[in-house]
Amino acid sequence: MKNNLGLLKYYGVSLVVIILDQIVKMLVHQYMVLGSSGQIKILGNFFKLHYLTNPGMAFGMELPFEHAKVILTLFRLIAMVAIGYYLFLMYKKPMSNGLLICIGLILGGAIGNLIDSIFYGYFLDNAPFDAPTPWFYGQVIDMFYIDIWEGHLPNWLPILGGEYMSLWPVFNIADASIFISVFIILIYQKSFFVEEDTNIEGKVLD
Repeated sequence: MKNNLGLLKYYGVSLVVIILDQIVKMLVHQYMVLGSSGQIKILGNFFKLHYLTNPGMAFGMELPFEHAKVILTLFRLIAMVAIGYYLFLMYKKPMSNGLLICIGLILGGAIGNLIDSIFYGYFLDNAPFDAPTPWFYGQVIDMFYIDIWEGHLPNWLPILGGEYMSLWPVFNIADASIFISVFIILIYQKSFFVEEDTNIEGKVLD
């Protein structure tokens, strides 16, 4: 059985993500103007800093029913506990160090946005005006704006042909940590999970 002290370094990865995420969000909230008027160009129109509050899920999507936000926040809370426990279970197995780091990054990203949802409505007063309570209704702060493309889709495309579409994700460090980690796991899943598969096969042969 592995020493539990070694597990702390993977939870430490989560802690680093949380701290960086919250520091950047506080700096944006303190020193930037909300919306386009406070936008800062980093790489022309392609990459910008843009203070945006996200009331719902990723990319501003919202669930269309009452109390949806608090349900989403509670779901994030449950997911945080589940990911944290999953990291503990994976550490007890002969799993890849890279996989454990990725899970730590995902955990940190999940907690980073959860902090916004639970506390920002009260401490930053950024909950929607019609929120029944500031707690659990806080809006997530996003700031990294990538202007990929916008325009009309070709008419020959089925269903969406001729429609206007814009691809301009606005995200934060927590989002990036989750996205990059999931992408790495998908790319390297064969090498990440080969040790577990080999261990299972060995037990069957025994």
